[in-house]
Amino acid sequence: MLEKTTRVNFLLDFYQALLTPKQRSYMELYYLEDYSLGEISDTFDVSRQAVYDNIKRTEKMLESYEERLQLYEKFLNRQALIRALEGKVTDEALLTDINALKELD
Repeated sequence: MLEKTTRVNFLLDFYQALLTPKQRSYMELYYLEDYSLGEISDTFDVSRQAVYDNIKRTEKMLESYEERLQLYEKFLNRQALIRALEGKVTDEALLTDINALKELD
């Protein structure tokens, strides 16, 4: 479950601009703020089922965006390459540049 939550949080970071304000609110409350379905339904005065359906539909949308754009996959690959470079480089100037690269993500 933690792995799924981490993945969804990253997908939200990358694709939140493509979501509606309501979708963004539900996902942020559920995944970032750890609200329960009941708490979200009380906040928005809708049924728990409506919240659940919206969250599941939004998860599918995020996965669909990732399937097409692969921003998260590229991020993971970049991070792996940066870690590999860090292990090979001894030049301080290059290590400074590598750290600057890490800060960009």
